[in-house]
Amino acid sequence: MTDSGPRRIGVSIELKPHAYDPETSPELFEGVLARRLIAFLIDLVILATPIVLGAIFIVASTVVTLGLAGILFALLSPLYWPLIVIWGICYYGFTFGSPASATIGMRVMDLEMRTWYGSPAYFVLGAVHAVVFWVTISFIWPATLLLGFFNSRRRLPHDMLVGTIVISNPARARTVRETSQS
Repeated sequence: MTDSGPRRIGVSIELKPHAYDPETSPELFEGVLARRLIAFLIDLVILATPIVLGAIFIVASTVVTLGLAGILFALLSPLYWPLIVIWGICYYGFTFGSPASATIGMRVMDLEMRTWYGSPAYFVLGAVHAVVFWVTISFIWPATLLLGFFNSRRRLPHDMLVGTIVISNPARARTVRETSQS
């Protein structure tokens, strides 16, 4: 049995079209940037709360033990920053990987994150999205939000790099669509 034609090896890659079109579904993108900013602030409070409580515990236990606990915490301090990073990555990974495909702040603001072709987010995508967000925000923070005003899907640089899109959740989009039609 001989094949005279070329054989394919590996994985075939299909380019999928964008799942969300701002021309046909503008309700998915209405007010997304403003609500996304508020969602970020809510998530920032959620992320900072255990860190601040940990710092208060360290100070209080150092005072109570007259400085002895301070020595222990000084020895363990190299673990403090890596734990903060792990906490943030796990928060974003688990919340984006949940069935809601959104962080707690995004759920409050009726937002969800999807891949550009429409599937829900998952843990690794959420974790990578968080890392890329913090890297881009630290280098190009003024341009990060401005870019969202100049594209119809309201995608930010880290969304473009990772291949995600933030939209209104279906319930909010349905409400916006119904109110705009009446």
